[in-house]
Amino acid sequence: MKVFLGVILAVIIGALVYQLVKPKEPSFEVASKLKNMAANPAAQATASNASAALHNVKVEEVIQTSSYTYLKVSENLVESWLAVVKQDIAVGSNYSYGQALEMNNFTSKELGRTFPVIYFVSETGDPSMGQPATTMPPTTMGRPKVDLKTDIVVPQSAGGISVAELYKNRSNYANKKVRVKGKVVKINNEVMDKNWVHIQDGTNDSGNFDLTVTTHEFVKMDDIVEFEGTIALNKDFGAGYFYELIMEGGTLRK
Repeated sequence: MKVFLGVILAVIIGALVYQLVKPKEPSFEVASKLKNMAANPAAQATASNASAALHNVKVEEVIQTSSYTYLKVSENLVESWLAVVKQDIAVGSNYSYGQALEMNNFTSKELGRTFPVIYFVSETGDPSMGQPATTMPPTTMGRPKVDLKTDIVVPQSAGGISVAELYKNRSNYANKKVRVKGKVVKINNEVMDKNWVHIQDGTNDSGNFDLTVTTHEFVKMDDIVEFEGTIALNKDFGAGYFYELIMEGGTLRK
């Protein structure tokens, strides 16, 4: 009887010890995240925000647009889509990247295609160097610097206002629709689901000579265009996109 009780006691103690030391299963949410990270190398770099985690991948497909180069890449038999600032990259070549911004269900209007998951690369590097060299695409670099074009002279149409007038009396135009005509000097397409167009008309108010327009229209460099849109002041879009004055929802006037 004593032997039997001893065996029972040993079994109970063993069970208690096992419950204390056995590995605990992660919650469903944590398990899903771990599974996704393990399945996609780009997600690992994004989730950890570790720029030092340089991934060397093979380029399987290249799609060029006006602002971005889209890359279908493979790493350890796992395929992913990347978007990088436009550059010449050959199919079959090796490419390396570090930090990347994950975007879900991203639609490229220029391609007419939706990517379920795509990674906008903000750090790239040379595999032979072992360290990433930062190259920021428009998605992460924020408001770009635009130089004054001294050779531009674009008269405004009847009812339109100049860039200088807009800046000089900005408070009068806040939250109002205006029309501005100018020459396209810079374009960043499909950033935060908008095209960002910079126009100048040759006028200047205390260093304010460039008007940024957010639009779904597509224009070309050096086009003379007239946009109509709503003026917003002190607009902060995040990711470094802060504007003291900007035209939103611009539409082209023919």
